[in-house]
Amino acid sequence: MVHLSSSPHFSMGLSTKKIMMAVIIALLPQTVAGVIFFGLPALLTVITSVTSCVVFEYLFQKLTKQRIVVGNLSSVVSGLMLALVCPPGVPVWMVIIGAAVAMVVAKGLFGGIGANTFNPALTGRAFMFISFPGAMGAVWANNKYAADALTGATPLVKIAGGALDFSWDTFWELFMGRNGGCIGETSVLLILISFAFLLVMHIIDWRAPVAMVVTVFVSIFLFNLPQGFDAAWQNALLSLVTGGLAFGACFMVTDYATAPVTGPGRLVFGFGCGLITALIRQFGGYPEGVMFSILIMNAVAPFLNSLKPRMYGYAKKGGK
Repeated sequence: MVHLSSSPHFSMGLSTKKIMMAVIIALLPQTVAGVIFFGLPALLTVITSVTSCVVFEYLFQKLTKQRIVVGNLSSVVSGLMLALVCPPGVPVWMVIIGAAVAMVVAKGLFGGIGANTFNPALTGRAFMFISFPGAMGAVWANNKYAADALTGATPLVKIAGGALDFSWDTFWELFMGRNGGCIGETSVLLILISFAFLLVMHIIDWRAPVAMVVTVFVSIFLFNLPQGFDAAWQNALLSLVTGGLAFGACFMVTDYATAPVTGPGRLVFGFGCGLITALIRQFGGYPEGVMFSILIMNAVAPFLNSLKPRMYGYAKKGGK
């Protein structure tokens, strides 16, 4: 008997709950670091987001008389991701609204886990970003919701304003994460550790993340090349350790339900995310472009599955 269902699929004996548990473990370093960097406001945001996502998913399934599946931990993952892509100190009521959009609009109304077209956490964040731009960092330098000095102008805002000069000390500080930004996006080092963990556990595939990061680096380099080689590679290096690029590449473009399932499709998906991110960063009105790039490519993902589709029931050439 062949069992067909929407992703995430069972693979190598891993259930959805086990997969989500692995992702939660991978998110813990960013969560702990965010609380250490930004203090109690960050902790309150995390608790509010996770609790709200679990409650909204439960209530939606209860009211629509669906099977209650909050035990698979997917709502916890969505809540953690939503919190970690929010600035510290964002008002609680905004977080609750973002969680409602993520779990009801982006996930529940599309059919629940595996049937959603758009990443729930990013959809919730996009709604918050468009509705409350001041609190969400569109004008970060004047953010009255800042938790402390770390939430002043972010490195990307400084780069866009020409106020951040390259130095290896600056690069190292950005890599470690002691700078302004969203709760879980600042430390590239911790994100790389989580990325390695998820790869070793066979939870994620490398193609989309690597394609996205390489595309951003190459694109920023080429866009800045008219300013000289030094400016080009320095801006390209800074693009790797600023904003939500590392976090998005590790946790968002690898989402089972909203990314392509084929290898070639994932490469194109990552390339598209990287190119759109670089275009928005270089020429757009916002300093960051990761969120919009991933959501745009989420809409294209189903079509990318047609790139070199796998023919089930047929052996490869040579009988292997």
